[in-house]
Amino acid sequence: MSRQEIIKIFGDRKIRSVWDDEAEIWYFSIVDVVAVLTESKDPLAYWRKLKQRLKAEGNETVTNCHGLKLRAADGKMRMTDVATAEQMFRVIQSIPSPKAEPFKMWMAKVAAERIDQMQDPELSIQQALADYRRIGRNPRARYLPQHDRTT
Repeated sequence: MSRQEIIKIFGDRKIRSVWDDEAEIWYFSIVDVVAVLTESKDPLAYWRKLKQRLKAEGNETVTNCHGLKLRAADGKMRMTDVATAEQMFRVIQSIPSPKAEPFKMWMAKVAAERIDQMQDPELSIQQALADYRRIGRNPRARYLPQHDRTT
């Protein structure tokens, strides 16, 4: 795996993350996210307990989390549990924290919109056009590579 470590900032806290070039996926340090959302004095212990509880519930998210070596605060590379964005969403849903609530509400809204789009594809098209406008692109322009064009 070719990877690049990046520090993301959430509020004033650091979230260690890794980009995997081969899989084209982000991995985020679970302990860092737990620290931000819970403000626990020992986020590692909090994560261990949460992980134990999720396993007991039969939650496969925890089983599928990877361990990667990330640079710790002391500068040493240490094995750390990481999760993809999808896995991280599931972990966040399990954290009873007022800081997690706005994030959970946003996730529920996005999920509901996506379900609506699956039932009515026109909504997906409208969303795509709005997204193009939001990032400053002309939604009428053709962005397909030359070999994909049918004209």
